[in-house]
Amino acid sequence: MDNELNALEVKLAQLIQVSGKLRLENHQLRQELAHAHSANRQYSDKMESAKGRLNKLLTTLPEDQA
Repeated sequence: MDNELNALEVKLAQLIQVSGKLRLENHQLRQELAHAHSANRQYSDKMESAKGRLNKLLTTLPEDQA
C-alpha cells in the first residue's frame, strides 16, 4: 500500500511540474501571439499607406497618348 501511495505521490508531483511548465509556455505563446498581431496591424497600416501614396502618384502621371 505504501508503494502505491509513493508512486501516486511521484506521479502527482510530475503532473504538477508538467502543468506549471505548460502554464508558463502558454503564457509565453500568448505574449508572442499578441506581439505578432500587433506587428501584423502595423504592417497592414504601412501597406495601406503605401497603397494610398502609389494611387496618388498614379493620378499625377500623364496618360499614355499613343
